[in-house]
Amino acid sequence: MVVDEEEHSANHKSRNYMPFMEKYELFTSSTILLLAVMNMVIAGLSQRIPTTLEGPFKPTTRSFDPSLRRGSDDLPMNHPRLRKNVTSNFPEQIALALSTPTSMWISWVTGDAQIGLNVTPVDPSTVGSEVWYGKERGKYSGKQTGVSVIYNQLYPFEGLWNYTSGIIHHVKIDGLEPETKYYYKCGDSSLKAMSEELVFETLPLPGSGKYPGRIAVIGDLGLTSNSTTTIDHLIKNDPSMILMVGDLTYANQYLTTGGKGASCYSCQFPDAPIRETYQPRWDGWGRFMEPLTSRVPMMVVEGNHEIEPQVANVSFQSYLTRFSVPSNESGSNSNFYYSFDSGGVHFIMLGAYVDYNKTGAQYVWLQKDLQKVDRSVTPWLVAAWHPPWYNSYSSHYQEFECMRLEMEALLYEYGVDIVFSGHVHAYERMNRVFNYTLDSCGPVYITVGDGGNIEKVDVDHADDPGKCPSASDNIPECGGVCHMNFSFGPAKGKFCWDRQPEWSAYRESSFGHGILEFVNSTYALWTWHRNQDIYQDSHGDQIYIVRQPELCSNSSKGSNIKPQAPQANVVTELRNPSFSSFLWYYFLLFILFLHQYLMI
Repeated sequence: MVVDEEEHSANHKSRNYMPFMEKYELFTSSTILLLAVMNMVIAGLSQRIPTTLEGPFKPTTRSFDPSLRRGSDDLPMNHPRLRKNVTSNFPEQIALALSTPTSMWISWVTGDAQIGLNVTPVDPSTVGSEVWYGKERGKYSGKQTGVSVIYNQLYPFEGLWNYTSGIIHHVKIDGLEPETKYYYKCGDSSLKAMSEELVFETLPLPGSGKYPGRIAVIGDLGLTSNSTTTIDHLIKNDPSMILMVGDLTYANQYLTTGGKGASCYSCQFPDAPIRETYQPRWDGWGRFMEPLTSRVPMMVVEGNHEIEPQVANVSFQSYLTRFSVPSNESGSNSNFYYSFDSGGVHFIMLGAYVDYNKTGAQYVWLQKDLQKVDRSVTPWLVAAWHPPWYNSYSSHYQEFECMRLEMEALLYEYGVDIVFSGHVHAYERMNRVFNYTLDSCGPVYITVGDGGNIEKVDVDHADDPGKCPSASDNIPECGGVCHMNFSFGPAKGKFCWDRQPEWSAYRESSFGHGILEFVNSTYALWTWHRNQDIYQDSHGDQIYIVRQPELCSNSSKGSNIKPQAPQANVVTELRNPSFSSFLWYYFLLFILFLHQYLMI
């Protein structure tokens, strides 16, 4: 059979040339698409999170974003998140707090508070305090009872309104298993006034080699629109515990008669005979926080806005009565300072507005508490109190030097790893420091003093031209004054640095909260979440805090345990540049294979 040469050529092109072109186009488009995807993946992975091992870092300042407002007004008391939504003796303002690794405090409020010229305290024994709990929904194998109390806020000045609280209940449930969900109700069953079923999850035991999940750290929260964004953002980050480092409600930004809160109390109310408060703001704050605190334990420490002086020089009544803390459990016998364990972390909460001198009860307790810490059981040691010792902002600059001079050496001796404070309404993370000198064995001090309060963000730095406060400024509300000129560095002979101090690694004026995640006994990830980031699913400052117990000798028992490698953290592995090189290598092999296949 004779085949026409032109027909043979056409058939050849149809069978071979056209499929080859299709393959080539497929190869080209697939390669471009895969290359784009790989670039996107590697761009994300190659953004390494720095570690403190790379420090000390060059001081960095992120200026306040002028597109944002420095503050916002308080939410009104009739706001849906602040107003009372239960009747009669039903529980509200439900909150959890850790007691011991196997027990939990549950607190709530019943009844109505009273405010006015004449108030009559209620009898707290008229409503019982019960908690039913168990490991299955609707099945409560345990029942505990507790105590009920009230407090008064009374003023010795004519015309000021007094306040008496509703009934505040505290119940401790114990014998709990670690890392276990518990369902519970609280209230008074005899009055048929029990809460709806709620749930919480217990944390790991000390010495288990495990760590609590995400720990949220907040300071100076208040009840503004910015506070709302902070809490919404925090809930989205799903914490397992909250550290609240003082200045909770800002009820003392009001007159006793309520009205509108002030961003500057002394400016707006210069004739007030005493620092007044509008105590119903505390009740509003308890309702505001309940969706979070009824399922996540919150550990609090007092700030200056909790002082709230009243008749006979009584103070701190709301703070002392409303919150349960493990003071007796930790041997302090004072709600102003205490300690607790959670997994492999020992937390110390210190009081800056009570006696902190070496001759005082708090210092003696702190020394004993540190001596008992076993770093083979709780490798991490975290401390918190309200006013920062290291602060480069004009606001509260050197305010608590006396406390630092009394206590810093003790914390350094026992190898405290991280210190959290508030008070200054901005964010600042320090390089490791001791006695104003860079020290690789010093703690990492972090200021998180802007949860959203009515007093607005601090934006002025002590090293900005004309912003150095005078030695007569920033007088503490408790303790002495120990302001000093520096004898070394850029500030030698001066009260303020003329640039951002070398111990200040990063500072930023923004509302927000922090999240601390322990990876193992050596690595912990710290992230500052600015409020504006909730809309972009991003974050601000971020760093791995790394312990080096083999290099930093201290007095803690078990402090020479072997450090763990960062490879225990999957995130670290994925963000390592060597992993990017690994991906590129196999990507090129894939291209070669695909090319050979398509050329067949």
